[in-house]
Amino acid sequence: MDISIDIPFRLNFNNLDRETQEKIMQQSKQEVERKFGEDLKKYAAENYLDYDSLLEEEAIKNLYNQKFKFTI
Repeated sequence: MDISIDIPFRLNFNNLDRETQEKIMQQSKQEVERKFGEDLKKYAAENYLDYDSLLEEEAIKNLYNQKFKFTI
């Protein structure tokens, strides 16, 4: 049986500085935009919402669904 677990974020526990956190957030935003960008733009326009704020909220939610591997 072949089990493959995709872990998109591998982090050094000693390096969780602001720059690293911003990089993770940017990656999450790119993923959300790639998957749901058109739908989010449409939703934002229909509901008079700021697209960038909506994207950031969805990127944060997306991070809760990611797998992280920490090295110490």
